[in-house]
Amino acid sequence: MIALGGKMIPCYTVQRNLACIQRTVDDKISIRGHFLPPRCPVTVCAQMQSDDGDLWEAFAHFNTNLDGTVNLTRDPSVGGSYLGCEPMGLLWGLQPAPGAREGLRLRKKKVETPYVMLMSLLKGHVSPSERPSTELAAVTAERWYMAPGVRRIEIRQKGVVGTLFLPPGPGPFPAMLDLWGMGGGLVEYRSALFASRGYASFSLAYIGHKDLPGPQNRINVGDPYFKSAFQLLQDHPQVYPDRIGIIGLSFGVYLTLRLANHSDIKPSCLICINGPAGSTIKLRDADDRTEQMENDQKYWTYDDQGNVSFRAVSLPANLSPESKVKLEHLTCPLMYIVGEDDLSASSIENANLIEETLSATGKSQLFTRLSYPGAGHLIEPPYTPNSRVSLWSVKPQKLATLWGGHLAPHAAAQEDSWKKILEFMETNLRH
Repeated sequence: MIALGGKMIPCYTVQRNLACIQRTVDDKISIRGHFLPPRCPVTVCAQMQSDDGDLWEAFAHFNTNLDGTVNLTRDPSVGGSYLGCEPMGLLWGLQPAPGAREGLRLRKKKVETPYVMLMSLLKGHVSPSERPSTELAAVTAERWYMAPGVRRIEIRQKGVVGTLFLPPGPGPFPAMLDLWGMGGGLVEYRSALFASRGYASFSLAYIGHKDLPGPQNRINVGDPYFKSAFQLLQDHPQVYPDRIGIIGLSFGVYLTLRLANHSDIKPSCLICINGPAGSTIKLRDADDRTEQMENDQKYWTYDDQGNVSFRAVSLPANLSPESKVKLEHLTCPLMYIVGEDDLSASSIENANLIEETLSATGKSQLFTRLSYPGAGHLIEPPYTPNSRVSLWSVKPQKLATLWGGHLAPHAAAQEDSWKKILEFMETNLRH
């Protein structure tokens, strides 16, 4: 219960399944309400602000049991942001509140601060936007990407731009090189979570960052840059130099495969999420600087609302032949994660290409495929809300891009794949 004004009021409790030190966003929580009338309608609501100040919310309708309780681990939602028994539905079901800016996507920009979620228990089956409503209880829950003791270190070394996360303790630790897609910038939250699970992780910027060579709408670094980043990890005194993996999402998959194909780079494992084995962007000079990304626009397609899909860009038939990674040269285990409703990359076709190539060269034992119906492009750490479409660019024109994915199956894919990613890393980086 929660004590307010000297009185004991009905409330729901938040209990963590793991020790308090594991206060990370990939932890499950249990949400329960007590001391309520039996068989009465209630609404459980979750609200939080993004780092940009936008309000996100989710809510679910329940009918209390005969004992006057509601338990989200046990009881089905009968309306609201999701239906059925989904213990974490209030987290992955978060969506922009009514009246919010268009095209939002929830991404943590400041990993050193938590998401602070306000969870409310409301009388009746209501929508948060219908307030005022009778609030029976409220509690806040902090959701962190960095566990206590994780260290965040900005790297600006030999032209390399990124952030290194180290777990608590002296190490040495197994490590991951973390590569994201063409959205650019420096995305840190996955690396922060890896460090919270005991892995050093280096999140690398390669496009659209102020500390990289301009202009920001093109990749102005090449193979030497990515090799330097990998070697920076190898040379770090708190990293095992022979226990380093690479993970890539979207265009980061191509970079992951390309980097692993270099004879002097020997990763212990690769994790690829919804991305291509080649590129439409041709490398054009000795420094591996590239052409502008607009060169692939002939493959863009649009839906009835004018939202763009990049899916056809990465069809194997459309990839520049000279850019395709020589997959037969790969020597380490590779896990490829497929969202079958991916609207931004031809993930199924590229997974098939990789699997068939490795099989033809007698290396099928290296390949693991995870495939998820109803999941979209942005398969991220668990309980991250999915945006089926979000704003891609404002200049020279406002453009929204399609990612794909439906809330519940996408959430299930994120939870299952994260568990298997950690198991894959455990097998290939710790043994």
